[in-house]
Amino acid sequence: MAQSTANGSASQRSGGARADGHEIHDLLTPDNCTVILIDHQPQMAFAVQSIDRQTLVNNVTGLAKAAKVFHVPVVLTSVAAKTFSGDIFPEIQAVFPDLQPIDRTSMNSWDDEKFRAAVERIGRKKLVIAALWTEVCLVMPVINALQAGYEIYAVADASGGTSVEAHNMAIQRCIQAGAVPVTWMQVLLEFQRDWARQETYLPVLKVAEAHGGAYGVGIGYAKSMLSPHASEAGA
Repeated sequence: MAQSTANGSASQRSGGARADGHEIHDLLTPDNCTVILIDHQPQMAFAVQSIDRQTLVNNVTGLAKAAKVFHVPVVLTSVAAKTFSGDIFPEIQAVFPDLQPIDRTSMNSWDDEKFRAAVERIGRKKLVIAALWTEVCLVMPVINALQAGYEIYAVADASGGTSVEAHNMAIQRCIQAGAVPVTWMQVLLEFQRDWARQETYLPVLKVAEAHGGAYGVGIGYAKSMLSPHASEAGA
């Protein structure tokens, strides 16, 4: 498979190298990556056993909203949506109501010409990928995309496998192939980077409050406790 010229050689992709020769990847920014959500569909979710499924929906929705807040390009894809797996989670589609998922028959999205064309058209070298199942629909495109010269960031807690062992071994396989493991909250906060970025400060807090678990509870508590006092102080 021909490598997209937009992505450069392996040496051009590297953010540097350690003394032992391993690459040091640059931090994620809203301008250097694409977010890809693969097969977050009911039929795929039914078999997920590596993570609580409501938590899975929460996490991938948080990841989708992170991309939306920072205007990061997104690719949505599904497998056999109308004949087997169902439409993607409505929570994701609600974040991107005008973005049509690329439906395919192949287990490996990288085998689908329309999917590859969408990724290549965006032209960014870093791909942030979450998928169901981890051991199939994440591992296969991750390995192929790495071979094609992309840098891959596998979102472990927005992906799910048919068992804890299947998920963990799949993430390990992605790491051994050269992918970087991340979590959805890590991606959100790496995009924000500096709380002085006022244009995204409140939207990021809103995403974190809605989907960040205990962190979100803390944000809500701080708002309820501090806002009245700030108002009284004339802030």
